[in-house]
Amino acid sequence: MVRFWGQLYVINYAVGIVTGIVMEFQFGLSWSGLTHYAGNVFGASLAVETIVAFFVESTFLGLWIFGWNRFNRWAHLAMIWVVTLTAYLSAYWILVSNGFLNNPVGHREEGGKLVLADAGALLTNPSALLAFGHIVAGALLTAGFFMAGVSAYHLFRRTPQWRLFGSGLRTGMFLSLPALFVTAAFGGVQLSSLKTLQPMKSAVFSQKTAEIAQIQADMVTRFGPGDYVPSEAWTRGGGIVMMLSFALMMYLVVPGVVLAFFRTAVHRFRAWHVVLIASMPLPYLAMISGWVFREAGRQPWVVYGLLKTEDAVSGLSPGAMRASLITFTTLFALLAAVNIWLLVRCARRGPVEDGLGHDDRAHDDTARPLAAPSY
Repeated sequence: MVRFWGQLYVINYAVGIVTGIVMEFQFGLSWSGLTHYAGNVFGASLAVETIVAFFVESTFLGLWIFGWNRFNRWAHLAMIWVVTLTAYLSAYWILVSNGFLNNPVGHREEGGKLVLADAGALLTNPSALLAFGHIVAGALLTAGFFMAGVSAYHLFRRTPQWRLFGSGLRTGMFLSLPALFVTAAFGGVQLSSLKTLQPMKSAVFSQKTAEIAQIQADMVTRFGPGDYVPSEAWTRGGGIVMMLSFALMMYLVVPGVVLAFFRTAVHRFRAWHVVLIASMPLPYLAMISGWVFREAGRQPWVVYGLLKTEDAVSGLSPGAMRASLITFTTLFALLAAVNIWLLVRCARRGPVEDGLGHDDRAHDDTARPLAAPSY
């Protein structure tokens, strides 16, 4: 089980590294106004994420991949736990940056630029902490649906490794239930906090016309003429799609957990297997639409109340910016397609002897006996 699911994780991780590099280029090329104005504050947490969390995470993942059959099982297990914990640490630092954009705290302005004034306020920003809990639980929910769906595919096909995939289906179901409720709880608290942190987004999502007009008038008074109402299609649409996805997952997870207690249902209920396979995109849809709601809803601001989108982009011609957007969108789409193709290909193959953790020395009569390596 560890070798099979670990190989799928490594594929996702490798593509994730490439998307991160592309995003760094996008920051530098397209958002010079943002980095010049607020980079001293929100850029610091991104740097910490890269230096502390990402390098530690990738180093121990490399040791876990290539240290198979070279370390004892407890040391090998400890390595993947370091990878897991530093992955969550990476998410926290990224959300510290994103939380600052949505609710700028802990800063002061010097020479027309923002500088860090209160690190504690930045690290405990409610916009970051609530989003962190939401994202962590959402990631576990996504993993649960992924495991259950892949396992259901192999159980439907009567793959010989029925014990492995029966355990995988149960694990996915039993993980998804608490993850779903925790995700929904943090999401609900975030929605409530919007009334204070981003009242315009809350009003647009709730379709309160009179409140939208009042907030628009107040913002014109504070910040000058302009349209401070975000796109209802993206903001409200993203929020509705997210909630519908959660509702569908709820209807699938609760009875699914009950069915998972019965061995016959796990291995032979083929209609349920089809439903689990078809439901695999739901957590991804919820995640993407949730991010659309979060990011589109704060427009026209990049740093809420401090820096508008029109001032944050690089000083390039509209044609150059449009070409940049098309290029980066195409790159991300291609990376997503490659990721999906690799995951589907390896998931359909199932466990193979030459996969992750395979040791050629075990099949080589001339190989030296396995022993602790000397360094």
